[in-house]
Amino acid sequence: MTVHHDVMSSVLSLIERQRNGETIEQSLIKSVVDSFVSLGLDENDSTRATLDVYNQYFEKPFLDHTEIYYTNESKAFLGENSVTDYLKKAEARLDEEETRVQMYLHESSRHPLVSKGETVLIRAHTAVIQDEFQALLNNDKVEDLKRMYALLVRVPESLDKLRTIFEVHVRRQGDAAIERVYEAAKNAEANDAAGEKGEGDDEEEEKPKPKKKSAKPTPGADVTVDPKIYVEALLEVHTKYNELVQNAFRGESGFVSSLDKACKEFVNRNKVCASGSSKSPELLAKFCDSLLRKSSKVSDDGEVEDVLNSIMTVFKYVEDKDVFQKFYSKMLAKRLVNQTSASDDAEASMISKLKEACGFEYTSKLQRMFTDMSLSKDLNDSFKEQMTKVHDKEDLLDFSIYVLNTASWPLQASASGFNIPEDLVKTYERFQGFYQNKHSGRKLNWHFLLSKGELKANYCKGSKAGYTYQLSTFQMGVLLQFNSALHYTWEDLLSCTGLNADTLGSAMSTLVKAKVLLISGDAKLGSPESSYELNLDFKSKKVRINFNIPGKSETKAETEDTHKTIEEDRKLLIQAAIVRIMKTRKVLKAQILMTEVLNQLSTRFKPKVSDIKKCIDILLEKDYIERKEDDKDTFSYLA
Repeated sequence: MTVHHDVMSSVLSLIERQRNGETIEQSLIKSVVDSFVSLGLDENDSTRATLDVYNQYFEKPFLDHTEIYYTNESKAFLGENSVTDYLKKAEARLDEEETRVQMYLHESSRHPLVSKGETVLIRAHTAVIQDEFQALLNNDKVEDLKRMYALLVRVPESLDKLRTIFEVHVRRQGDAAIERVYEAAKNAEANDAAGEKGEGDDEEEEKPKPKKKSAKPTPGADVTVDPKIYVEALLEVHTKYNELVQNAFRGESGFVSSLDKACKEFVNRNKVCASGSSKSPELLAKFCDSLLRKSSKVSDDGEVEDVLNSIMTVFKYVEDKDVFQKFYSKMLAKRLVNQTSASDDAEASMISKLKEACGFEYTSKLQRMFTDMSLSKDLNDSFKEQMTKVHDKEDLLDFSIYVLNTASWPLQASASGFNIPEDLVKTYERFQGFYQNKHSGRKLNWHFLLSKGELKANYCKGSKAGYTYQLSTFQMGVLLQFNSALHYTWEDLLSCTGLNADTLGSAMSTLVKAKVLLISGDAKLGSPESSYELNLDFKSKKVRINFNIPGKSETKAETEDTHKTIEEDRKLLIQAAIVRIMKTRKVLKAQILMTEVLNQLSTRFKPKVSDIKKCIDILLEKDYIERKEDDKDTFSYLA
């Protein structure tokens, strides 16, 4: 036994010297290890060797010595060095022990040795290592985070705290990024307002105007944020931390889940979304619209596809997917009708991605829009062919039309009436007759609000060639009146065009601002006493001039109308879900009904509990369901 102790003491001394950085004769230790292994014989079978002697007389004292050595070293090192330096030290020590097994230990010692090292070097200092995680995240120390994860993953339960810290950190970074976007937009608006005020100072001195009282704005709702900047800010945060998860945390599912939870929070609840979570899907849809338009700065197909994939990354986290659908469909409709879509392939790609994410029903109307466009092209060709056969070329206008299915297109007819100008009536009546002959029984509802055309202006004294005005049909209705007279009162124009006051004012505002029409005297646009004359001295550097530009107030009103439509649609969806559930279950407790409604609709939007209660009350009044007499908290389905 004395010899055994002397041998082990010498061996452990050599190993310690090696751990301290000295060069030793490794073959000596290898010989001792082989001797211990060869001494093991099975008592029942002398031909079989066992590791009992090796385990008892070599491995056990070796592991005990290892534990004492690294316990002392780790405490001393942490007391004098940073945690990041300790992580490097621990990583190096664990690699050394792996190598030690290969050099001179028996393979069976690998697991107990590595396990001992993990316990002493990592598990014993888990709390200290975890406390450093936040600082590494704050300073984007990717390599150190990678090293920390590689060590702590050996102690699986230690990762839970890191995942929680990571989730909170990403959420804060997302909130901070959007707050910067919000503040920048707010400052830009303030500077623009100050600039406008400065330009008008002289006029205000001559004629002071009374200040209007404004309502206190809702935070986030009063600032117009650029959709591109907003979406890019969201993507920047996601991309940064997604790369961190993949590179530093090896794509571990727990960290992926933490990233998803954090992104879902800051995408739907941030400074810009202060008025409601519907703001994110609205801005995302607007960003899609800007990308898919002809005016988009992104023209390369591959680049467009990459951006669309990025958009789908944000879309995945959007809770109110019905809001995105409504805004996207309206903007797609405008792109198709106004022929401003940059690429049919890009449009099809985006719809395909939405279909994959949300199912056929989500995109069915979008796909039918393209079908209607194709059918309209054939209809136009057929109409033009027939007209050229029965009418002279001089008697035909350059006319094209889209005949669209009401159920598929989110188009809203104008609330105003409209008297079709005499110059257009003949073409209008010809198409009406042509269509009725082709499809008897169908009714055409004309959307003049979305129609447009071009007028040739030959009256301008300053231009021999004249100008081409690009106008909305309502603007055409106004200007064509001046073929009969050069001067009209406001009441005359209301009567001649058939438009209501608001629509007429909106149509004329651009024409008056551009000085195509002049207001007589000091009257204001739209005032009963105002009168208008055609400006024969109108001049422009352009030959083709686009006056069909919607104002900010029109765009804002349209956005508000869209949100109102969404709220109405949601009420119907909630009611339909309640009826479906009750029809299947027959009798349900109120709380269970609430939960099932939330689960059914969660893929489209997150219903408010108060809205579900209101819909239940509506269905009670309509006798779709009833409360049980003996239990008012339980509902029964009425067939």
